[in-house]
Amino acid sequence: MILIEVNQVAAAVLPVSQFKQHLRLGTGFAEDSAQDDVLEGYIRAALAAIEGRTGQAIYQRDFIWTVQGWAKAEAQAFPLAPVRLIQQVTLVDKQGARVSEDPGDYTFDEDVFAPKFRALKGKLPEPPADGKIEVLVTAGAALNWGEVPPDLAQAVLLMASHYYEYRNDVALGKGCTPFGVTALLERYRPMRIGLGGRS
Repeated sequence: MILIEVNQVAAAVLPVSQFKQHLRLGTGFAEDSAQDDVLEGYIRAALAAIEGRTGQAIYQRDFIWTVQGWAKAEAQAFPLAPVRLIQQVTLVDKQGARVSEDPGDYTFDEDVFAPKFRALKGKLPEPPADGKIEVLVTAGAALNWGEVPPDLAQAVLLMASHYYEYRNDVALGKGCTPFGVTALLERYRPMRIGLGGRS
């Protein structure tokens, strides 16, 4: 399984000004925007870290989900949530020849944590021999910072400020997540309940 981000989050919707307030950076100076590119980089890194830990796409954008087979032909959980739209389903053979399926033949179960991809009739399509299936989807919770769920928004700012404050600390090379961020993300941890299972 491979998940590729087709278009990255536009700089205009990143919370650079909110991040400056969070860091308590001085304002009213001619150099106010001098660090904007640097701060944007930390925000993007924090977004990637939070999305990787939760499986939640914070901003809406397009992704290509590539699979070489299904765990269950009846339905397959997407690797991220929330899914908004299935744009395209394409079968690709080992020579690279592409055959487009009708995206209207497919749907998804709306679920905050684990939306599932399924066919409206029958089972999911079989990938070509030694080939793959590409599913182009739109996923994400928000179109702008004001729509980001408050707990995820706070987690992004805390994570970005952690990267900013410890940007020169080589001792953190293996990475760590501040406790406040971990607590905010706790409800997004997938629950696994079953015989012999645990959360």
